[in-house]
Amino acid sequence: MAYVLETYRHFMDSKSDPRTSDWLLVSSPGPLLTILATYWYFCISAGPKYMKDRKPYELKNTLMVYNAIQVIMSVFLVYEGVQGGWFNGYSFTCQPVDYSSNPKALTMARAVWWYYICKLTELLDTVFFVLRKKSNQVSFLHLYHHSMMPVCAWIGARFLPGGHGTLLGFINSFIHIVMYSYYLLASLGPQYQKYLWWKKHLTRMQLIQFCMIFVHNFQMFFRQCDYPKFIVFLLGTQAMFFFYLFGAFYNKTYVSSPNHKKQIVENNNVGNGTLKSQ
Repeated sequence: MAYVLETYRHFMDSKSDPRTSDWLLVSSPGPLLTILATYWYFCISAGPKYMKDRKPYELKNTLMVYNAIQVIMSVFLVYEGVQGGWFNGYSFTCQPVDYSSNPKALTMARAVWWYYICKLTELLDTVFFVLRKKSNQVSFLHLYHHSMMPVCAWIGARFLPGGHGTLLGFINSFIHIVMYSYYLLASLGPQYQKYLWWKKHLTRMQLIQFCMIFVHNFQMFFRQCDYPKFIVFLLGTQAMFFFYLFGAFYNKTYVSSPNHKKQIVENNNVGNGTLKSQ
């Protein structure tokens, strides 16, 4: 046990970035693991038990504020990603981490930390589902996705706050601008439903995102680059696993679903003028 602890301390001291090691929720994995354990316990056990004999909470104003904040933060992260290097000096084929105190390097490091914090706040997505009794939304895909993203973000903030792997956060933040804008419109009320026809395109954007991340990381195995191959492998394999999960969700929801097929028929009938307007 002493050897294991000493190895852990040596790894943390020698491999972590000293610039970020003392930042909030970064110094050790303990706080993150505690948050995730609490998250799983609430979403799978405590939350459903608490809501069993209660009416679902509406949370309309809470959701409006929450979604608006997520849109603002996603815009901020995309902006910081550009300021930190993407489309502003970073190489898409090989970009090592700049561990210096260069202003641009520090900008990217702070952006990685903020991205990590956003992944933690996004755990509230599931909490809101539980409180609104939307149990069908609390799927393996949802829980796995919301659990793995903070882990990957913590690794980035602690060891690699910059460089090649930050493209994932940059693209993901752009996707989240669109996604949380959709959720914000949905939270405004049923009168805005007519503007939400593009929901399935969000999933398509996410699928494209995973393909881009896979290619971006896979090509690194064929070139010399001062960036950890293990992280490249981790990001690439996770991208493909997410592609599989989201692809299965898309097929089930928008391709094989009887309700979706019925909606297609109704839309065609409306186009032919055979249905009366409601």
